[in-house]
Amino acid sequence: MRETSGVDPQKRLLTGTSGLDAVLRGGLTPSRLYLVEGTPGSGKTTLALAFLLEGRGNGERGLYITLSETESELRAVAQSHGFTLDGIDVFEILTEDEFGADYEQSLLHPSEVELGETVRGIFELVEKTDPARVVLDSLSELRLLAQNPLRYRRQILALKHFFARRNCTVLMLDDRTAEPGDLQLHSIAHGVISLEQMANDFGSERRRLRVIKMRGLQYHGGYHDLTIERGGICVYPRLIAADHYRSFSSEPVTTGIDELDALLGQGLFPGTNTLLAGPAGAGKTTTAVRCMIAAMRRGQKAAYFLFDERLATLLIRSKALNMDLQPFIDNGLLKIRQIDPAELSPGEFAGAVRNAVERDDARLVVIDSLNAYLHAMPSDNFLVLQMHELLSYLTQQGVVSLMILGQHGVMGDLRSDLDISYLADTVVMLRFFEAGGEVRKSIAVIKTRTSDHERTVRELKIDGNGLAIGKPIRNFMGLLSGTPILVPTAGGPAPLDQDETCPS
Repeated sequence: MRETSGVDPQKRLLTGTSGLDAVLRGGLTPSRLYLVEGTPGSGKTTLALAFLLEGRGNGERGLYITLSETESELRAVAQSHGFTLDGIDVFEILTEDEFGADYEQSLLHPSEVELGETVRGIFELVEKTDPARVVLDSLSELRLLAQNPLRYRRQILALKHFFARRNCTVLMLDDRTAEPGDLQLHSIAHGVISLEQMANDFGSERRRLRVIKMRGLQYHGGYHDLTIERGGICVYPRLIAADHYRSFSSEPVTTGIDELDALLGQGLFPGTNTLLAGPAGAGKTTTAVRCMIAAMRRGQKAAYFLFDERLATLLIRSKALNMDLQPFIDNGLLKIRQIDPAELSPGEFAGAVRNAVERDDARLVVIDSLNAYLHAMPSDNFLVLQMHELLSYLTQQGVVSLMILGQHGVMGDLRSDLDISYLADTVVMLRFFEAGGEVRKSIAVIKTRTSDHERTVRELKIDGNGLAIGKPIRNFMGLLSGTPILVPTAGGPAPLDQDETCPS
């Protein structure tokens, strides 16, 4: 028996779920009893198995005591994740033999006998196997056997003191079948981890985790998104931009087009985000791709998060505009991720961006578009605040980020469902206008926080030669309002001579 000789408050025990360890800032305090609560299907069993497997990898003996599932069911769950429970002791406390007539008696209430026998059975198993890590699944069975809160609390306290003497780290699983507001277990446990599963009106269910209590440890509070994948639980710690900073050069970088650099002042600055806003077809994605190609030609890596368009369509369209992206994908400078926002939580998206920046070293990130990201998850509260934190993180990392926002309409009064222009360091506005019987496009920078930008409106041309920006448009008023008015100059040339305004 390994008696407790004192617990080092600085020592941490890894849980086997890296995202949870990050939330806990290193893991759990060893030789303590913890409560993992959540509704059925929220991931409690998967998290508990990972906890025992982590211990097995460190040479620690693990014990899984199941009061509800059978051993075969538990091993099937492990197998579905590609786990093997070899080296981990699995015991069913109640077997089918204990429900026979030989176990019936009438002198005492059955619950009093069964509860005592169940707890003694747990003690005997622990004394026999001498484990370092224990999972008790689940407390709802003990609660039913106890039948009243006093007896239930006393048995949980007895288990807590027993495990403490044996230097065991224990996870107790609970499926929240107690009365709402019952916090008895919260007061007894050293730490409480809560798992939740929520169903949206459309798309897959969402899961999240929250550390309610952890004595003596600092941890990241609030909700953290999680998913259950083959191989275990993936926890996406809530992004805190202030915790992620690295030094970077603040020198501006070119967009690859001198006229666009002039509009922006000096080009794009590392650690800033640029919003490209305009109606569908105005050239937002093409402008972003052109800036991205300039970065990759400098040898920088880029990440493109594609919400609206199909990947194949983007590649075909870009190639037709003399901006072939395939060579950059082949040499590893560009990674494009096609995203189905109905299947992706905000935390998972933030995790994907972090991986692109920290693991793949992307120095330019494109989000195309914010409309799909924001509208596909209307039930996620504070989504704009999460976007603000994500952009702040990219700023702290010195990344050039480009965001695309579609506006409703073609001409006239254009509107967006959400106004997020205040989040952007630079706002580039693209518009349609009609001149000489043709539909044309214009581009202007209406805001930048980093330099003294050009305040003119220029014509934008997109054709098989790529993207070109012409001279300032002097013969029209109201281009940005969507209702331009021709203002001819006396003796001047015809407005918007194509050869002069948009050289290919």
